[in-house]
Amino acid sequence: MRDPTCYKCDCSNHCSIGVPNKELENCPIRASPDIQKKAIELYQTDEFIKRANIISTIVKEQRSMPRLKDTIEFARGMGYKKIGIASCAALQKETKITAEKLTQHGFEVSSVCCQTGGDKRIDVDAPEDFALPSKKGYHIDYVTCNPVAQALLLNNSKTDLNLIIGLCIGHDITFTHLSKAPVTTLIAKDRLIRHNPAATLDF
Repeated sequence: MRDPTCYKCDCSNHCSIGVPNKELENCPIRASPDIQKKAIELYQTDEFIKRANIISTIVKEQRSMPRLKDTIEFARGMGYKKIGIASCAALQKETKITAEKLTQHGFEVSSVCCQTGGDKRIDVDAPEDFALPSKKGYHIDYVTCNPVAQALLLNNSKTDLNLIIGLCIGHDITFTHLSKAPVTTLIAKDRLIRHNPAATLDF
């Protein structure tokens, strides 16, 4: 089977209504029935997937809720008690608001800033060319972002769910890779337009 290319299809007229696209040879509905069958089996047998799918379906029906409210309702439905936040230092205000909202809704919150530990860039093998030069030409070895420590600290806190607030590309991937708890992004970083990546897709 060729790799699926659903971006070439008007999905609303095909898989969204259960109708395969006959013009695409690699339409997953037609080309990979074994995988589709396996997916259904997992929905029926994997306890985490079963519960998450049920709660997601219920939450999805509340179309007027903002993403934070969606997250709160999902976490409550899953029975989560402790929520971790891995945040960018530049979004401290948003992180504080989020933590306070979660606390108001009965969750315990563990929050770790991206520059936790105060480690220098050179300590994590960052390219020396990216050291910040001073006005006199001297290199200032400034503090690095530390998604590894963020993940390890939240793992140590035994969080049930971790939220990402504004982590850089690469750092968010590293954090997710190491996190023991499920991860979702509450705010995706986009410096150009106030962290709303969908608004910049036409660059």
